[in-house]
Amino acid sequence: MTKPIDLLPIIEKGWYNYNPKRKIRKIEDLSVNVSTNKVYKLTFTDKSFVFAKVSNFGEFENFKEDHQIINVLANNLERPYDHFLSSSLMKGDQLYLYRHEDEFIDLWMVFYRAVRINNSLPKRLDDEQVKIMGKELAKFHKICDEMTPVLPSSSKTLVNDIHHLLRRLEKPDSKIRFVGYNELIKEHCHIFLQNAAKYGYTEFTKIPVFVDWNIGNFSVRDNNTFFSRWDYDWFRMSSRVLDFYSFSRVVSDIGDKTDFSYTFSQLNEPRFLEFLKEYHKVYPLTRNEVYFIKEAYRFFILNYVISNGRFFFSEGYARKLQREAYEQHLPNLDKGINADLILKALGL
Repeated sequence: MTKPIDLLPIIEKGWYNYNPKRKIRKIEDLSVNVSTNKVYKLTFTDKSFVFAKVSNFGEFENFKEDHQIINVLANNLERPYDHFLSSSLMKGDQLYLYRHEDEFIDLWMVFYRAVRINNSLPKRLDDEQVKIMGKELAKFHKICDEMTPVLPSSSKTLVNDIHHLLRRLEKPDSKIRFVGYNELIKEHCHIFLQNAAKYGYTEFTKIPVFVDWNIGNFSVRDNNTFFSRWDYDWFRMSSRVLDFYSFSRVVSDIGDKTDFSYTFSQLNEPRFLEFLKEYHKVYPLTRNEVYFIKEAYRFFILNYVISNGRFFFSEGYARKLQREAYEQHLPNLDKGINADLILKALGL
């Protein structure tokens, strides 16, 4: 068994490379250990503190791009979102990132301030809360769209991620294991690529999307409007449609569950239609974006569950979610999501 690597000396080195005058009193591991990313709290001798996010998932350049975009967004959002996102620490006029490489590990980290937290949503929303969530996401997406001219560029795309998965399937020594399901995965990769072209995905407006909006990742005010958001592991610049699947789970009739599955049935639920109707009133959708909701879900399963599930979930749970994807979700997907229901509800 490989001996776990002690990250604390690396974090200390990363901090003192940033500011050797602010002395660390203690470092605490606050990671929920859902993903491979780790979160630490650094408390200084004056009792002030910051957080460090440590990662070795993916590529350093993508991590750098994402956090540069998030930081510019956080610093440029105006009321009521001026404290919605946490800002990261700067050194001079650059976002401070620290990368550690040795013979055992290659990892990187960013330091950021705490974000204020208010109320949590209940596990099951009432009808009025469902409508508020639709309006709130639309308002936030609209502001994010207005911010795009000032944001740094991003190199990540959905199409590139799917092509990357296809290449991995061809490698016999790949760490990814899809015994018996390679052809199914390839089929759905190609369906995604075909439909992305059919619906003009490359022409969609690309805005900051956080993808994972489970109720443990954001807080709300007393009137249930957005207050703060954290956990940026799945952040990317892409179509706003990518945020809808997660919200279909937030507003679903079954509510938030500890033992969960990534089913698609809630995309057909009346409560999700009500959510989208309120969203559409504030920030109207196009027909092609509605058709792309199914493809956004397909991408979610292919990329976050199948291709990268081992990074985001415990090994046992990743296998469970992947097995469900192979045996239930992907085989039934194209007959299971009815875009016409949404189009009718929105009057499109």
